[in-house]
This record gives sequence, C-alpha cells and structure tokens, in this order.
Amino acid sequence: MALEKASLLKAALVLLLAAQVLPSASGCNGGFYERMINDLCLAKFKFDMGGLDRGLWCSWKDTMEIYEGLTNCTYQVALRVDCFWPNQIVDRFFMQIHRIYFHDCALTGRLLHDPPVSILAPFIAVPVLVTLLMTALVVWRSKRTEGVL
Repeated sequence: MALEKASLLKAALVLLLAAQVLPSASGCNGGFYERMINDLCLAKFKFDMGGLDRGLWCSWKDTMEIYEGLTNCTYQVALRVDCFWPNQIVDRFFMQIHRIYFHDCALTGRLLHDPPVSILAPFIAVPVLVTLLMTALVVWRSKRTEGVL
C-alpha cells in the first residue's frame, strides 16, 4: 500500500511538472503573444498612422503599406513565440484596430461622396416627370368617356 501511494505521488508530481513545463515549451502563451503584438506592432502602427493625415485613414492606397506592416508584424511575432497565425488573439487585435482607426470608412475602403449633379438630376427628374405624365393621362382619359364600354 505504501508502494502504491509512493508511485501515485510520483505520477502526480510528474503530471504537475509536465503541466508547468510543456505549455511553455510546446504551445502558445497567449498573454505573452498579446503583450508582444501590443508593444511591438501596435506601437509602430500608432506611430505610422499618427504621421498620416486623419482624413486619409480611409484611403486604402495611403494606409495599405502601414496595414500590411501591421499584419506582417503580427505574423512574425506569432512565429517567434510559437503561436498559430491567424488566431483569436489576432482577430480581436484587428477588430480593435478597425474600431479605433477605420470605424468611419465605407466597407469597400473608398470614401463616400455624393454623386455629381449631372448624375443625380436625371435620377430625380425622370421619375417625377413620368409620374406627372401618367397623372395627366389618367385625368385626361377619365374626362373622355365616349369610346369606353
């Protein structure tokens, strides 16, 4: 019985030790990875975006290089700390970036503008004129009942 307790105690000690050592040796430490991308990648991204006029934040051609640098940075850090990429931490990280920097941008990445008057006027005038014409036609036909059944 004492031998069984000793072997059980050894097994528990080995499992406890393995639980402490193996995750750091073979898995991703999510907290460390998150700190690293915040300290390294986000800091550079904030610096680069700070140098860009706020009105250009929605312009893909102006932010593409900065955004690609951020994406590449999160990937390189993931490789160094033995994490899969993409992962939930990266997804949350980019959702936070979009919430802060790109929340006013159109889904297509282009700035929204009103169409020019030369385009807008026909789309307004044609339905109005057709409505008036059809109303006039109905009133005119209702006054002329001679040839109708």
